[in-house]
Amino acid sequence: MLFLNRRGYAGFVSCRSCGHVMKCPHCDVSLSEHNNERLLCHYCGYETGKPRICPVCGSPYIGGFKAGTQQIEKVVREDFAEVRTLRMDFDTTRTKGSYEKILAAFAAHEADILIGTQMIVKGHDFPDVTLMGIVAADLSLNAEDYRCAERTFQLLCQAVGRGGRGEKPGEAVIQTYHPEHYSIQTAATQDYEAFYREEMSYRLLMDYPPAAHMLSILAAGEDEELLSQGMDYLGRFVERIGEKYHLHVIGPAYASVGKINDVYHKVIYLKHQEERVLMDIKDKAEKYIEVNSGFRKLYIQFDYS
Repeated sequence: MLFLNRRGYAGFVSCRSCGHVMKCPHCDVSLSEHNNERLLCHYCGYETGKPRICPVCGSPYIGGFKAGTQQIEKVVREDFAEVRTLRMDFDTTRTKGSYEKILAAFAAHEADILIGTQMIVKGHDFPDVTLMGIVAADLSLNAEDYRCAERTFQLLCQAVGRGGRGEKPGEAVIQTYHPEHYSIQTAATQDYEAFYREEMSYRLLMDYPPAAHMLSILAAGEDEELLSQGMDYLGRFVERIGEKYHLHVIGPAYASVGKINDVYHKVIYLKHQEERVLMDIKDKAEKYIEVNSGFRKLYIQFDYS
């Protein structure tokens, strides 16, 4: 089986020579590429221009990552003409029953290689599969989410576990630009405790859950100027009332998808060691929103994690 890890692939910019990924200097998440040749952090709003050369190695081969199962299938067929392939992705599973037909055909040995995305690595049991290939294993490390290492570890463990499920021994080959990363290393050895130790040290350093509690204030509105103004006021308000608690405030910034169906989205992140502090901030913020008429044209929700 050949698994393409497409999770988190959209938007980030990386160097093809050294693997360097453009990240936010303040939040340790990847910057997202936008159409105006700008790179943006969706946690704090940091913005910079898209580089023409890699800032680490000077290579000109830097740009958005593009990957697809169709390209992989084409390469496999060109290099191994005698091999029969099946592809399972969004395009091949649109029709009713197609998902089950592909899996049944592979189980019946009607193909030698099954190529696919996340849907081929979760819960399937093919006892004759002895080789698992993972392509672009580190793509999900570049998602603009503090949980990206955890999700990469989970996904790779699932993928590695697809091979050698029967009496025949299995082997996994992981292709990555970051072979030294702890989530790749620990997934390859299936070392859950080692991953936990590394990940928790990162969460403690950055005040991310479960080391701290986090409250997201999500706002949406059709008027972009009104949304920005409202979230700026709200951001200053929570900073002021949270000062005595040493509240950690990030944003306001545009959400990972800043505009959907002509509705704009922005977010503020609040972090603190004590849940009661965030609940107190939430109650005061709700009252502030209620008494200020400018928020009535905005949709605002609170998300606790």
